[in-house]
Amino acid sequence: MAKIDVAILGATGAVGQRFIALLQDHPWFRVAEVAASVRSAGKTYGEACNWVLDGHPPPEVAALTIKPLDQPIAAPLVFSALPGQAAHEIEPRLAASGRVVCSNASTYRMAHDVPLLLPEVNADHIRLIDQQRNNRDWKSGALVTNSNCTSMPATMALAPLRQFEPTHVHMVSMQAISGAGYPGVAALDIVDNVIPYISGEEEKLIVEPAKMLGTLTEDASSIRALPLSASASCNRVPVLDAHLVSVAVRLAARPTMDQIQMAWETFQAPPNVRNLPSTPAKPVIYTSLPDRPQPRRDRYVGKGMSTVVGRLRPCAAIDGVQFVALAHNTIRGAAGGSILNAELLLQEGYLDGVQRADVG
Repeated sequence: MAKIDVAILGATGAVGQRFIALLQDHPWFRVAEVAASVRSAGKTYGEACNWVLDGHPPPEVAALTIKPLDQPIAAPLVFSALPGQAAHEIEPRLAASGRVVCSNASTYRMAHDVPLLLPEVNADHIRLIDQQRNNRDWKSGALVTNSNCTSMPATMALAPLRQFEPTHVHMVSMQAISGAGYPGVAALDIVDNVIPYISGEEEKLIVEPAKMLGTLTEDASSIRALPLSASASCNRVPVLDAHLVSVAVRLAARPTMDQIQMAWETFQAPPNVRNLPSTPAKPVIYTSLPDRPQPRRDRYVGKGMSTVVGRLRPCAAIDGVQFVALAHNTIRGAAGGSILNAELLLQEGYLDGVQRADVG
């Protein structure tokens, strides 16, 4: 079957590597171009990359020559694992050139015409692209973002509860060290320790869920954010992968515990998302075990694409309920989420007219 060529920006970093691992044998996409900083440009991927995941990079990717980030990209679909400063200039330039960019960077997440996609939750937000193209004079290009890796499990767990009218939420995160990239946090700082501050994370966790849980305006020109009073505290903990978020939420409709549990257990992706290659069979999985979810035991549920929720109980302090939610931060919270966004873009016609490469 013919597959669509894709490019990976920031390909040698930890999230870039996760993109490459997840795209190996993908039914729709193949990695055709890799780009990275000047210190890696001109080398083969195999020479330049310090592979930190299990195994080795796929041979066909290891043989690719790394492009500098200022060089044109031929692939119609671009996955960006760039840091924020580089993303600010490079991502819109590529979109203006006709490329569809699926970004992990925070730079444009809150722009009013940029979708902050979590397809099981807000697939219709993809229609912002039409307004975006009109606003920015991008004929066939687009820029789509996925959320912060901690906002993702909190939002996925809250999405089935929208019917109960959430009004106030307090979130405390326990974030894995892989969220800091590679080489990440110094061992002398994180071993036998918890760091109760992660720069910029609390601000993202406060604002991003309200946008993702919001509604598209009638003219599809912007997102009407969910009116949600939120606070957050973010902590780095000595766990390799998976972010755990403790959530306390006040629900105006006053559902019972059984109703909340049923909402999670019956939650489904919309029909146009359910059969995408990366969509988990169950986006939200509720566990009644008293000590779960746990990062080491639950991060690969749904191939790392599901959110596991547990410890549902009353919360007198907020006059609501509290629970914990867990997701794999570099799979669902980063590369895997971005790949799912791209699958939705293709299915909904926003990659119409791309040149497919015959890979036999």
